[in-house]
Amino acid sequence: METSQPTPLAASRPASPLSGIIDIPGDKSISHRALMFAALAVGQSRITGLLEGEDVLRTAAAMRALGAEISRDGADWLVAGRGIGGLTAPDDVLDMGNSGTAARLLAGILATHDLYAVMTGDASLRRRPMRRVIDPLVETGAVFTARTGGRLPLCVQGARDALPITYRLPVASAQVKSAILLAGLNARGVTQVEEPEPTRDHSENMLRHFGAQVSVTPAGHGNIIRLTGQPELRAADVMVPGDPSSAAFPLVAALLVEGSEITLRNIGLNPLRTGLLDCLREMGARLEIVNAHSAGDEPVGDILVRHSTLKGIDVPAGVAPRMIDEYPILAVACAAAHGTSRLRGLAELRVKESDRLTGTAAMLRAGGVRVEIEADDLIIHGGSAPGGGLVETQMDHRLAMSALILGQMTDDTMRIDDARFIDTSFPGFVALMRGLGALIS
Repeated sequence: METSQPTPLAASRPASPLSGIIDIPGDKSISHRALMFAALAVGQSRITGLLEGEDVLRTAAAMRALGAEISRDGADWLVAGRGIGGLTAPDDVLDMGNSGTAARLLAGILATHDLYAVMTGDASLRRRPMRRVIDPLVETGAVFTARTGGRLPLCVQGARDALPITYRLPVASAQVKSAILLAGLNARGVTQVEEPEPTRDHSENMLRHFGAQVSVTPAGHGNIIRLTGQPELRAADVMVPGDPSSAAFPLVAALLVEGSEITLRNIGLNPLRTGLLDCLREMGARLEIVNAHSAGDEPVGDILVRHSTLKGIDVPAGVAPRMIDEYPILAVACAAAHGTSRLRGLAELRVKESDRLTGTAAMLRAGGVRVEIEADDLIIHGGSAPGGGLVETQMDHRLAMSALILGQMTDDTMRIDDARFIDTSFPGFVALMRGLGALIS
């Protein structure tokens, strides 16, 4: 008996020019941190523009389970915090869904609170390594029990009298840095983190915004960050800008589809998050920043994007911390560019929601693009993308969205096997792209 193939959940085909002025959902990194820091502050904080994707909603649920009062007030979110050291043991397992950021940062909070908690996640998150945060956090006095390789589910017994630590990151990671700083909030003394390359500094900015003492000193190619423990964090309102990692998808689509012109409003432009914009400009992208201003401690602006003829690029490994989540969509831009591109030093992509290095290569091959992997480098031969393939997304929202953007420039339709995980970071993505004129079904 013949068996039918499963019907792909989304498909994308070449589009007419894209046009419009759009707002992008709130920055996911800042949204996670806003909920966590507000829960650790004394008083009520108001968060405007919070990303309401599944990942962030998991963080909200976890902080509620730990004792914070979190509610909606129209489009805003209100968080009544418990103060440093005031969290309480949860009654049930904390399910972090697909969010590695939430799980790793929460491990830092739990490490220095005298309580017992268990974290788990979906199948994708349970495959991702947690050892990189467990290893430094045990120095605070916390006890962790995990599966082989430091994988979830993870049991945490927080330290009764937490110790501040000094730690040099072996690999630049904003998540590990932030986990250590969060742990340091409830440790008496100074916690110090040295990063070999600068990574996104949303945690440092938000710590200052809530009243903590944080210093950043350049050291070599990176920074030394020092945090004075046991401050009294004060409630503070937070305005979350549009997520530059999410903005990357319609932005690249507009660059690729002939005749397109779009404006992305209120996008976070933290210089440690703008690696993609720098790379695209080097490729010849016509991008203009207008209405530049600040929201809290974060630079924000509108991005005007026009269709551009792109050329291949050689991206050094040192750029990775400034655009680690944008490599799949940068690879799509490289597929449309004239010439060959080489994206170097992408080992960190192998431990994201999926093995994004091999997943990105497989996505491009499904579109008929010539691509190779050499060690941790991705080599893309641009200029030809026949399309017509089916992309296995591996439960990875960024691969799914990148494949749908690739379909806007291929000769034939691109299909993906699963669109469900897009909502973890970009709720309303398909509707937004259709509103610009994209042909996504």
